[in-house]
Amino acid sequence: MKRLKIGYFADGPWSYEAFKLLIKDSDIKINFICVRADTQDDTLKQYCKDYKIDYLKHQNINSKEFIDIVSKYGCDLFVSMSFNQIFRKEIINLPKLKTINCHAGKLPFYRGRNILNWVLINDEKEFGITVHCIDEGIDTGDIILQRTYHISDNDDYSTLLKVAYIECAVILYDAISFFKNGKVESKKQGEVHPTGFYCSQRGIGDEILDWNQSSRDIFNFVRAICKPSPMARAFLNGKEMHINKVDYIKAAPNYKCKVGVILQKEGDGFLVKTKDSFIRVSEFIFDGKIKVGDRFEIK
Repeated sequence: MKRLKIGYFADGPWSYEAFKLLIKDSDIKINFICVRADTQDDTLKQYCKDYKIDYLKHQNINSKEFIDIVSKYGCDLFVSMSFNQIFRKEIINLPKLKTINCHAGKLPFYRGRNILNWVLINDEKEFGITVHCIDEGIDTGDIILQRTYHISDNDDYSTLLKVAYIECAVILYDAISFFKNGKVESKKQGEVHPTGFYCSQRGIGDEILDWNQSSRDIFNFVRAICKPSPMARAFLNGKEMHINKVDYIKAAPNYKCKVGVILQKEGDGFLVKTKDSFIRVSEFIFDGKIKVGDRFEIK
């Protein structure tokens, strides 16, 4: 059996564990690694030195210049993992087995960006990882392999990220093994749902906490953007507070009162009135005094 020759378009921690699996397989040969043009990460560069793999970086992978470069490698398959450029038709179809991508979302749902944040904000009970064919849409190609992973109330962005780093590598390697063994089956996303949906990239300002939400929504929002994300932000007495964790109190009754008011201090934390009940702020950074009766600015 011939070795499967791949070109690896990759960057960051998502790509490391997959590389470790691929490099151990004697039936797979990584001909080159192409990283993001703006990468600040030298880990893959070091891997290339250690294993004598060509290291590529280019502002436009769809340019004639880049396509001429990668054409010479004679790859069977291109593989994308946490790469940030959009693949166009010519480069997608350059290898005989075309191009695949690993996406940390349950396609056709959760296409787009910042998926692990959005699944928590949406109070999902599971998240998916999908390996799919790349087409000219955004995360719309045929599904090759998909798995789902449970989300509990003990999870937050950091715990989902740890799972995704490992499981993305495993599912990507398993999907590449289908190509290696010549047994690739796929399913059109329209067979799962006629439209699916997209998520937008989160940006500056999206971390501001809105106290005029239910306690459950606030709980989900805070855990969705906890460290290593920017953390939720709120303003008390004109000063900014970073909130890394709130506790959802299931027994808290629903009642009307001023929203955003600090109701009680409890040890190192404090209770805040929400739209329907109250939550406990238990991990935060704040340079100022906190008093019962203070009210957060409502954004």
